[in-house]
Amino acid sequence: MLEDCVGETTSDARARMARQLAELQRFHVVLAGQTRSLKKFGNNGAGLAEIRLAYEMLEQYLAQTDSFLENMRARFESRLGVLRRAEPQMEGKPNQPDMAPGHTEFWLEFSRLTSVLRRISRRAEL
Repeated sequence: MLEDCVGETTSDARARMARQLAELQRFHVVLAGQTRSLKKFGNNGAGLAEIRLAYEMLEQYLAQTDSFLENMRARFESRLGVLRRAEPQMEGKPNQPDMAPGHTEFWLEFSRLTSVLRRISRRAEL
């Protein structure tokens, strides 16, 4: 288990983020439930009000989500150089990093991070 400078293990950080993502999922369920109440407008002849409320809510949600994703993308893209330098090295063989234990796993995980950052960038272009 890796520990950072404040003593938090990766499993602690992962569990904390999982709890926060579960909280976000609960919020999504509540928000979806609230949108069901918008049907009353359309059912009572106020379809235009339902339409406006729906697109206002969706536009605000997308704006908030896009802002968050762009912030996270920029934050992690700025760290890529530092992370790249964390590539495993073999002692006594600085010019042969591909022989170091953990080299393949490191680059697979690094590629996964850069892939998700590209997905966020493409989403922002839409």
